[in-house]
Amino acid sequence: MAEANALKKKKRKKIVILSAVALIVVVVAAVLVFGSGGDRIVLVQTEKVKRMTLTQVVEATGKIEPQMQVKINAEVSGEIIEIPVKEGDRVRKGQLLVRIKPDLYLADREQAVANLNQAKAYLQQREADMRRIESEYRRQKTLFEKGLISEADLEAGRNAYEVAKANVDAAKFEVENSLAVLNRTRENLNKTSIFSPIDGIVSQLISKPGERVSGSSFMQGTEIMTISDLSVMEARVEVNENDVVLISLNDTARVEVDAYPNRVFDAIVYQIANTAKTQGLGTQEEVTNFEVRLLLLDRSVEFRPGMSCSARIETETKRNVLAVPLQSVTTREPVSRIGGESSEEEGGPGSSFGEVKKEKKKPEEVVFVIENGFARKRVVQTGISSDEYIEIIKGLKEGEEIVTGSYKAISRDLEDSTRVRIENKNLFAPKKP
Repeated sequence: MAEANALKKKKRKKIVILSAVALIVVVVAAVLVFGSGGDRIVLVQTEKVKRMTLTQVVEATGKIEPQMQVKINAEVSGEIIEIPVKEGDRVRKGQLLVRIKPDLYLADREQAVANLNQAKAYLQQREADMRRIESEYRRQKTLFEKGLISEADLEAGRNAYEVAKANVDAAKFEVENSLAVLNRTRENLNKTSIFSPIDGIVSQLISKPGERVSGSSFMQGTEIMTISDLSVMEARVEVNENDVVLISLNDTARVEVDAYPNRVFDAIVYQIANTAKTQGLGTQEEVTNFEVRLLLLDRSVEFRPGMSCSARIETETKRNVLAVPLQSVTTREPVSRIGGESSEEEGGPGSSFGEVKKEKKKPEEVVFVIENGFARKRVVQTGISSDEYIEIIKGLKEGEEIVTGSYKAISRDLEDSTRVRIENKNLFAPKKP
């Protein structure tokens, strides 16, 4: 009995050992088959190369503003005594907007008028003196011709006449100066009343009656209000320096305004800034943008200045071009084989295999094409791109099957001649009951 039990235990132990050995053999075989780089299988999704129409788009964000907008600033200093409009009022060109207390400028004008009259009177006096001296000089010339006076007397009369003429000229200049001062005082007096330069709406009212404002001919005065023509609106968007070179005047744009969800407004590019706007200068967050203005074509919608918007500017459209999904195109470092060179690390001196040397070159744009269950690396030349597809100028043919996913497979796993398995099931398709 004991001997039979011992035989059973020995038999069971033998079975366990054989099972373990078999498992090890299976694991080693799996590693040899699937663990090697040449035989590993990568799961991918694919799509056919096809022809389509592509539209290249530049996206940007900004604000809605009136195309015509005028800031009303004080050109003279004083107290505001009247503002006959309020914010939101519609005004006409030439309508009174602001009146500044004119008393000081009235006094200046009256003083200028008095100075002008005084200068005119002084001119008349000098002209009368000149006429008298001129008559005396003529008489002296007659007497000198008759030999009744000396040459010195004649010279003295001539000098007196020249002085009288100079005094008249000086008096004329004084009249002109007084007239210029009067015109300036009249202009300043006129500036105490400010009129609308355009038809529009008072979009912003800053000052109030009773407040003092300052202004001069040498600097910008106090801002009082803003008049905007809301009948013609535009989108002012900031475009990155890398994208602004793609945009041209009269390009079509689609504008979405946050205040009007689920609506898209047509616009055209009518102005591109020549000077950049730089934010965060000298920091890691430095950004260089250019302002692009888009004229909104829909005049039936009531836009308000300052509304947020986003724009998609269509810079170029190509029809019937070869295209692949954007994610299909990736980059790989080019590797060149230089034969005949020795390498102690690879094959030793005089190795017939040569050595593989990586040179510092610009990464190549590549697409992986499916051929007989393998992914073949294909260098391509790309063109414009839309949101989802990119143009292939050279390197592919229509109808070829290319790898479109996964991202990990395209960006990391796939190399030239990698074995693949295609899995094109729609992961988002509804499950059958």
